[in-house]
Amino acid sequence: MDERLRRPSGIRSLTIGDTTLSYVPDGAVQLSPRGWLPDTTDEVWAKHPEYLDDSGHLVAGVGGLLVERGGRALLIDAGFGPQAAPAQPGNPYGAIHGGALLENLATLGRRPADIEAVAITHLHVDHVGWAREFTGGSLVSEPEWAQRHLAVEQGTSRELLDALRPTVRTVTDGEEIFPGVRAMLTPGHTAGHTTYVITAGEHRVIAFGDAFHSPLQMEHPEWWAAPDHDRGRSTHFRRALVEELSRPRTIGFGVHFADVAFGHVHSGDDGPAWRPVDD
Repeated sequence: MDERLRRPSGIRSLTIGDTTLSYVPDGAVQLSPRGWLPDTTDEVWAKHPEYLDDSGHLVAGVGGLLVERGGRALLIDAGFGPQAAPAQPGNPYGAIHGGALLENLATLGRRPADIEAVAITHLHVDHVGWAREFTGGSLVSEPEWAQRHLAVEQGTSRELLDALRPTVRTVTDGEEIFPGVRAMLTPGHTAGHTTYVITAGEHRVIAFGDAFHSPLQMEHPEWWAAPDHDRGRSTHFRRALVEELSRPRTIGFGVHFADVAFGHVHSGDDGPAWRPVDD
């Protein structure tokens, strides 16, 4: 598995009963391990070199999750968009690029017009980059949309949010937004960060957005991320999500989890750990 932790994922699909879930890549971003996860140490990363690329960064995928059921389609998150940005000194992240989401969606046989809506986990720029291309509109939690100025402060374009405004529908905790898909508010990373829980037969798939950025956080949910709006709340929900992901017949989806986006939490003698479903 080590090599997969250091590379962005291509398209990966998982079919459970009548539901097909596909990771739709848009690009990738490099994360500074200690800059992004400030409570980690040099000793931590010396012990876990398998997570770091040749430049010493965590490799995080950027993209979305396509949910298909009964001929219908929902997209969770919309990538970074057709743009790229180089590393900047002092940032907790390095180079980031997008641009491939629509092409990869087409490879999966879907056009933007086929997508009923884009369910946004939160309004950071690497999750809304292509959102205006989808005429079905965007679903955003009420507290996230009400405090969208916080996303602007962290780099999301006000112009983009203004363009989305006419087609945004706000959703509430527990609301079913698509057959078998419910919103679950997990604030902390942002004020209204939302996890989406997909029920497929006897299984659940939990798309947890930016509650986690690295599989290693499953073992250490106390490790908060530099951009977290509320560290205490983000840590609370990470701990709760680790418990949920440890339950039988539960699969997680980590949009930033390199090439191990689909997995489950295995609780062993050394504590919880992420295991890819297809490893």
